[in-house]
Parts: sequence; structure tokens; C-alpha cells
Amino acid sequence: MAMVKKEFMTIDGIPVEINGEKNLLELIRKVGIKMPTFCYHSELSIYGACRMCMVENQWGGLDAACSTPPKAGMQIRTNTERLRKYRKMILELLLAHHCRDCTTCDNNGTCKLQDLAMRFDINDVRFPNTAEKPLIDDSSVSIVRDQHKCILCGDCVRMCNEVQNVGAIDFAHRGSKMTISTAFDVPIAESPCVGCGQCIAACPTGAILVKNDISKVWKALDDPKTKVTVQVAPAVRVALGKELGLTPGENAMGKIVAALRRMGFDEVYDTSTSADLTVLEESNELAKRIADGKEEMPLFSSCCPAWVRYCENKYPELMPHVSTCKSPMQMFAAVIRENSRNSSRKSVHVAVMPCTAKKFEAVRDEFKVDGKQDVDYVLTTQELVRMIKESGIMFRDIDPEAVDMPFGTMTGAGVIFGVTGGVTEAVLRRLASDKSNTALMSIAYTGVRGMEGVKEARVMVGEKEVRIGVVSGLKNASDLIERIKAGEHFDFVEVMACPGGCISGGGQPFASSAEKEKRGAGLYSADKLCNIKRSEENPLMMTLYNGILKGRVHELLHVHYHGAKQEEN
Repeated sequence: MAMVKKEFMTIDGIPVEINGEKNLLELIRKVGIKMPTFCYHSELSIYGACRMCMVENQWGGLDAACSTPPKAGMQIRTNTERLRKYRKMILELLLAHHCRDCTTCDNNGTCKLQDLAMRFDINDVRFPNTAEKPLIDDSSVSIVRDQHKCILCGDCVRMCNEVQNVGAIDFAHRGSKMTISTAFDVPIAESPCVGCGQCIAACPTGAILVKNDISKVWKALDDPKTKVTVQVAPAVRVALGKELGLTPGENAMGKIVAALRRMGFDEVYDTSTSADLTVLEESNELAKRIADGKEEMPLFSSCCPAWVRYCENKYPELMPHVSTCKSPMQMFAAVIRENSRNSSRKSVHVAVMPCTAKKFEAVRDEFKVDGKQDVDYVLTTQELVRMIKESGIMFRDIDPEAVDMPFGTMTGAGVIFGVTGGVTEAVLRRLASDKSNTALMSIAYTGVRGMEGVKEARVMVGEKEVRIGVVSGLKNASDLIERIKAGEHFDFVEVMACPGGCISGGGQPFASSAEKEKRGAGLYSADKLCNIKRSEENPLMMTLYNGILKGRVHELLHVHYHGAKQEEN
């Protein structure tokens, strides 16, 4: 048998085997060197704009590590005096045209520019600060843009165009006048932006941030005449802990409940409960379509507000195929509103979500009753982290607590909603005729689990084989829709706007690919610890259907979208 010849190159005097790496940067990280970068993201195209990852080759030339493929025999150095001066110069030039009020920036402590300035010991900038006054676009209810904190790395542009296929922002003008802008420089709320917040996840500085509603929530909590209830989405529990001293992916739900109570929330609930309602309603809708055979397939999931808005903007003809079910957040809000009708105190309902698009969903006219929103305020995971820190709560040390009754019962099916494929798996658990534990576990191996952007599965529902598509990332959704329009048949399609699902939401703390996988694994672990695995076995569901929901299921749990509308402030 012929031996395969191994190829090597040298990095800082260390021989390194080349094993399919696409660029020098991957090999450099392989040997344990953390190269500085602004514009490099493994899931985006190579841009090579920031030049921070330059290396010196054996001939004295400089190469960008992100865009240079490795070759056998190549010799490079990553940390010469020349390179250090070069990187410091780049950082000084960026800081010379950048707001330096770091302590008052919402991105303080998580800003990559700040981090690299500290790493390279930039304690003085030789050039005058030419930064102009902040140019704020806060027209969106989901995100805030400040162009004068932008370093033109292009990460947000490539994320919006390549991964999300939205195209709300792009480069405008040339040379020193170049900016990131919407078409015709309209406010972001008037652009095709769907509020997914993935531009926030990609931005290395504070140029794009989550719209902050913390002060409004504190005001409600401080009012003794106001009863403040809160629900917490499944994906929040596995993303918040890392910022507060826990390990990535650790289930922190019990500690979150305890922290929320200490901050003054009167009732704390788990959105997994209403996810069970969503499973029951959406599975009924799918089963009816399959049985009737009259309505065109597929049925698209409706839990993700960024996907709903994307469909309204780009594929309005497909809206009749989108499930009429409200998202779990809105279902729970409707139930809590009805339960609080006879309260002597003013009621305010808060939702803690991994998603920036939920802020837009909350203000949609379709989710208002007599002009009042069912969800008064949406806080992202990032905002909740700040509130906990501001409160001085020693999160790692507090004892976990359980959510409140009467809506304190949930199933594992509701918990896994936060990861791509979770909605589908929960629906299949409901529709499966075989309710044994073996059948339950076998659903996990149908192809619906995993972090891939596009997954396909074929499962038997009764005597009919059902073809399912699971997509995360709106570009993947668009590609699958084009296949369907070309004639491919699917019965059910789950769509999550954020790659990997809600665990990667735009309102979550930043996470690497490995950390996102740990978040997903954390939700599946939480599912295993739930003593009820199927939504229809949740005893609370029968109580709700025979009580608050009786005769009003469609009114409280379903919605008819009126089409894309502009955001409101």
C-alpha cells in the first residue's frame, strides 16, 4: 500500500503538518497562537480588510494569514518587531477616528478593538482624534447603529448578505468617505432588515448594539402598584452562565429564576411551558393538512419572528403556508394577560429572549389587544446579564429556585425549542403513534438534530411518509424555498433565522462555534432531566384548554399576519 506523503510548513520555528487547512490562520491557531483579527469569521467569506493577521515570510514579505493558503515548505513568523509595530500602527489609526468613551459604551468589556488595544499596550495614540459626534440610528426597535464606532471591517455586511440573504446594509461611497449604510441611507427600520441581530453578533466594536430597554423594566419593578411577570426562553438558560461565572452551556435556569426574584419580579415563568402549547397547536395543524391532502404543502413553522418578517418581505406568496400559531412568547403572554384580568394592580409582562427580533414581534399590531401589547418589554440575554451585574447578585453562588405556579409545568419537548431541529423533534414526539421510550429516542436519530444549516428527514406519521426540512440561517431558508418552488416536495419545514437556532440569537452573549454546540448539548441535557418528554402529557395543558383557553383557542393562540409593516418606536 502506497504511503501518503505528509506536508509540513514552519510557524515560528515549529514544524506543523498541513492537513486540509484553508488558510495560514487556521494552521497558526492549530499551534496555539491567537492571531489578532477583526474581519475574519470562519463562516463568512474571506475579506482581508483589517490586515491585523499579517505574517512575515522567509523572504521578508508580508502575507495576510486569513487569505493565504498554506504550502509545503513555507516558513512564516507571527510575532516579529516589524509585525508588532505594524499592528500597533493599525490600532492607533483606528482609534484616531473612533469614539474613545469606552466606559460609557454598551460594548465596554466585550469590544474587540478595546481588547486588542490592551493586548498590544496602546496607552497613547500619536494622532489627533478626528471622531465626529455620534451618528445614531435608533429607528429600529431591535437594534441601534452608531456609524462613528464602525471600523469598516465588513463583518456585518457579509453576515447580512451571505448568511442571512437580507441585504439590508452594504458599503457606500469610496475612500475616506466610505461607510456602512442602508440603500439610499434610509433609517434601518425602513430597510429590509428583519431584526435578527446577527450583525450584532458579527460586529467587533459597538457600532451595532441591542436596543436597550433595561431602564423601562427597572421603572416597572420599582413601582409598588405594578405587578411584573416575566417569562424566560429556553435558550437563555444555556447562554447566560458563561458571562456570570458558569461553564459554557451549563443550564442556569434555576439561578436565573432566583436572580429575577431578587430583582423584584413578582412571578417568574419558563417559556418552555407555552412551547408545549405551540407543539400541540402546530402538530394539529400539520396533522390536519396531511390528513386532508387538500391544502398545498409544506407547512412552515412560525416561532421565529425574523423568519416571519423575512417571508413577508421576500416571499409574501408563501405566507398562507406559514403556521397560524403564535410564537411561544406570544402564546404565554396571551395566557398571562387573561389570568391577570382581575388583578387589582397594573400588570406589566416582560419576556427574556435570546432574540432581538422578539422586540419587533412584541410591538406588532397583531399582538395588541385594545391597543396594548401582550408583551410590554422584551429583554435580551445580554440585557439580563447587565441587570444581574448591576444588582450586585453573586450569580454563581445563589441557590437555584423553581418557577411559579400555576404555569410552572413544562416538558422536555418545550425545552429543546431553543436549538435548530428542536421544534420539529417536539412535533414528531406528539405525532408519533408509538409512545414508547425506544420510539422517543429514535426520533433523535431521524436527522433533525445537529448544527448543520440544512437538514432533511423522512419519518412515518401514521401510514404516511412525511418529508421534513430543518433550516437555520435565512440564506439556507431561501435556498430550500427555491428548491420547493422548483418542484421538490416537503411536508413540514422548520425555519430559524439564526444559524444553529435560538442558542445563537442576536441577543445572546457572543459564542464560538464550539460554545454554541455546548449550548445545544445543554438543552438536550435539560430535556433528559425532564420527567415529562411529550407536550401532550403535560397535565397543565388540559387545565388550560378546559379553563382560560376554552372556546378561545384560535383567538388566544393563533394569529393572522397582515403583511410587512414598518417598526414603531
